[in-house]
Amino acid sequence: MFIGLMTAMLLAALYQTIFATALPTIVGELDGVDRMLWVTTAYILAATVTMPIYGKLGDLYGRKGLFITAIGLFLAGSVVGGLAQGMDSLIVGRVIQGLGGGGLFVLAQAIIADVVPARERGRYMGVMGGVFAFATLTGPLLGGWFTESIGWRWVMWFNLPLGALAIASAVLFLKIPARPRAGRRIDVGGMVLLTIASTSLVLMTSFGGHQYAWGSPQIIGLIVLTASAALAFVAVERRASEPVIPLALFRRRNFVLPTAAGLLVGVGMFGTVGYMPTYLQMVAGVSATTAGLLMAPMMGAMLVTSITAGRAVTRTGRYKVLPIVGSVFIGAGLYLLSTLTADGALWHVCAYLAVLGTGLGLSMQILVLVVQNTFPVSMVGTATASNNYFRQIGASLGTAIVGALFTERLVGLLADRLPAGGGALEGGTNSLTPALVQQLPDALSDVIVGAYNDALTPVFLLMVPLSLVSFVLLLFVKEAPLATRIEREIDRDAPVPAEASAGPANRDPALVPARPST
Repeated sequence: MFIGLMTAMLLAALYQTIFATALPTIVGELDGVDRMLWVTTAYILAATVTMPIYGKLGDLYGRKGLFITAIGLFLAGSVVGGLAQGMDSLIVGRVIQGLGGGGLFVLAQAIIADVVPARERGRYMGVMGGVFAFATLTGPLLGGWFTESIGWRWVMWFNLPLGALAIASAVLFLKIPARPRAGRRIDVGGMVLLTIASTSLVLMTSFGGHQYAWGSPQIIGLIVLTASAALAFVAVERRASEPVIPLALFRRRNFVLPTAAGLLVGVGMFGTVGYMPTYLQMVAGVSATTAGLLMAPMMGAMLVTSITAGRAVTRTGRYKVLPIVGSVFIGAGLYLLSTLTADGALWHVCAYLAVLGTGLGLSMQILVLVVQNTFPVSMVGTATASNNYFRQIGASLGTAIVGALFTERLVGLLADRLPAGGGALEGGTNSLTPALVQQLPDALSDVIVGAYNDALTPVFLLMVPLSLVSFVLLLFVKEAPLATRIEREIDRDAPVPAEASAGPANRDPALVPARPST
């Protein structure tokens, strides 16, 4: 079973990192540098809005069929993207991939919670984080090799055999308890309103200050639409018999605080991972494969700390300090990245990325574990999906904000610094690729390299305060004992019933919180 879950998670994680390395070449060949942010944001947005839906439907009807469906959608989007002849069809393919990708991580995490008690779950969650780190380490290498040898479209085609293996593994090995279907009502209204609110929020952050002024009718309209949809969503969820995101979740400290921290982590992580390969290729002048290698310290650090943290939680039952320390490392890593210069040594980039990866490895999966430990297994899919949803909102905002600021600054700097706004370039600035920049005269390429550096590095500094806020939030997390049994109906934040502490004869083991070992 675990092999099937890890294969599917590897599919989603590996694809994102493969694509990031190939992105500069893809948008250059498709004449869409000015729409680069949409290629990344489209996937994340589609994945974000589907996460709570997958989580709730999994709680209501079971997760296996949904899991296989999610993999199928991901593969369908890969086919569309692989056949793309322009930016529009590429973005459509990314949206379809996101509709499937949104279910892969959420359902894999929830399935583990179906069968593994929280006290033992740390090592599994650590391995999950390790899979993500491994994929993020090897993905850029594969992406660079595909781009420089057989062509970037193999970034898409590569998903097909891996996806087929994931489906076969799920069909053959995934054995989880069936769920009753009678009397279940799907919260269609809540799902629609959540999609509208999420989409308009990301569009607002993507367009604001870039394509449209913040005071323009378009942005004001998106702000109004976001707020209206969010308020309507809350009203619908109050009355829904099976709300897609139950408002009761927000009455639990150990849901609200880790979820808010995860949102902030998502901003920093995806804002960095999404654009560092582009930075390395355009500024450092390295190949796509080398750019992938230079991301290795971040992912290696994340791999080691994720697995180590998971094992430590299983051994000791203690977990609160890990994401607190992680937030410090994340803030330090972002600050260090903001100090990079166009002529700096590459080992600086590697060292700074390793600091960031250490913080991510200490934080990501532990925050999910805290949330899962707060609720019974009958709600664990919804709680896990809601936590991941807000983290992905952070990812969407991080990618959109970083992308918008980066693109706006880059276009402005190129227009200011290049002769005649880039007229000396064949095809204009929208067709810039790493290979083209390498062929330009030094005077021209130096201007472009400097513009890329000066456009991205200040954005990292703007994200440092987010890690400080995360640090403060996590100080108030309650270190509740990790459950040693699969709990079906109780809440880990709720007081232990009196009969559960009366004596061995009257004690139901499933109702008694486990005490952490010392």
